[in-house]
Amino acid sequence: MTSSHLKGLKCRECGSRLDHAPIHVCELCFGPLEVEYDYDAIGAVLTRELIESRAFTMWRYAELLPLAGQPTVGREVGGTPLVRADRLAAALGMKQVWVKNDAVCFPTLSFKDRVVSVALSRAKEFEFDTVACASTGNLANSVAANAAAAGLRAYVFIPKSLEPSKILGTQVYGAEVVAIDGTYDEVNRLCAEIGGKYPWGFANINLRPYYAEGSKTFAYEIAEQLGWRTPDHIVSPMAGGSLICKIAKAWKELAALNLLDEHRPTRIHGAQAEGCAPIVEAVLAGRDLIKPIKQPRTIARSLAIGNPADGFYAIETINQSGGTAAAPNDDEIVAAIRLLAETEGIFTETAGGVTLGAAQKLIAQGAIKPDESLVLCMTGQGLKTTDPLVPVLPKPHVIGPKLSEFDALAKE
Repeated sequence: MTSSHLKGLKCRECGSRLDHAPIHVCELCFGPLEVEYDYDAIGAVLTRELIESRAFTMWRYAELLPLAGQPTVGREVGGTPLVRADRLAAALGMKQVWVKNDAVCFPTLSFKDRVVSVALSRAKEFEFDTVACASTGNLANSVAANAAAAGLRAYVFIPKSLEPSKILGTQVYGAEVVAIDGTYDEVNRLCAEIGGKYPWGFANINLRPYYAEGSKTFAYEIAEQLGWRTPDHIVSPMAGGSLICKIAKAWKELAALNLLDEHRPTRIHGAQAEGCAPIVEAVLAGRDLIKPIKQPRTIARSLAIGNPADGFYAIETINQSGGTAAAPNDDEIVAAIRLLAETEGIFTETAGGVTLGAAQKLIAQGAIKPDESLVLCMTGQGLKTTDPLVPVLPKPHVIGPKLSEFDALAKE
């Protein structure tokens, strides 16, 4: 892989072009920047045969990722299973349901490892020695772990209300963890100020154009695992709104490069928790602008971003695909986590409960038909967010070490 497939950065609003640099906002109109590729150059070399000859990691799609050279961080990331979930499908009244399970992604058990491996590889190309991020949890874990493996110093900024397991899962890698007494949006604003003063590579701020491109590999893998096809429907969780946009972009790229056997018009649906659903509310109200949520109130803390950076583009992506959105409440989120675990043996964090809970609503509404194919995006590991389950799961049976006591229990 060489830099011949990269053109530079392009503003998503005014179309202005810039050379590659650690910058995420257009200097002319303050619109967000995005990586621009030379698809003719990519199409001349990238074939299914070449992709399939490579190790099953996210880097088998290297030409469609924004590095100037070989990846130097997270070479083993990606390649997660797409599980045909027949028992879940039966419970939902569906014929064909698939679960893309990034709860087993290397190394920190979330899809954030995809975006971080790209961002930190690019950070090294820009010769940063310190990386940082603002995070609701999974990104913190991933930046800390991948920075440790790459020999980079890391600062991680989080809301102080973050789940203890996610704080521990960041500190263990030796990162400098700074907890802020405020919401994620306040943490993010502070990080933007810090990024303007300190010469650091912020994964989701000045490196954001590169970071976000890693999400595409989640969708590339789904299409390849479905036999180079896309499903009728996909339901994706939304925090900042980037993932849902990159799923659509990835499939458009594969279609344009003639890598798909069938490019059916997939309807893309968004999922947020009822206690923080600014994108869902806008979609259902028919608005193209977000009304920020000042005080998120939900157990799905990893999705609790009240003013999502890519909210406008997420709404656009959903509407253009013919999809819609839904927001389950906390009880529905917990029930969905249990349903997935009990039917398929997959333990997802609260964001996955939001995804499945939203899918249940969309099926009940008729937005997803029983004879259509459905992919559910599971983006994180349930062991990171166990607190909501403690009050609702049954207590273990306690008996003495006697067969008679078990016999009595077994007869109940």
